[in-house]
Amino acid sequence: MKGIYTIALLILSNLFMTFAWYGHLQFQKIDWLKSTGLIGIILVSWFIALFEYTFQVPANRIGHHAHGGPFSLFELKTIQEAVSIFVFVLVNIYVFKDGTLQWNHLLGFALIVLAVFVIFKKW
Repeated sequence: MKGIYTIALLILSNLFMTFAWYGHLQFQKIDWLKSTGLIGIILVSWFIALFEYTFQVPANRIGHHAHGGPFSLFELKTIQEAVSIFVFVLVNIYVFKDGTLQWNHLLGFALIVLAVFVIFKKW
């Protein structure tokens, strides 16, 4: 059950992370944010990132072996990267609507999924 909580919290965390890291690139589409300067953009991104951390830190604590979770640090990082790509693709397609998903993107993401398999495989 801790594994499921960890992944759910990482998904929420990555939703906020995607908006903190890439959302400001969409500001020109929002009238009242069009003229925001770099300092303003940084402050908005930091504010959004605060919410990212409110989900990411508990996710890693719940999921790590040291706190009774099922995952090592390597496994947690691997899960986070795979979730990050998955969330980014969904947000980019359905919210940002910036570009189209190409075959090379799909191949690259498949290789990331393969990396997850390799990391979790007990050799």
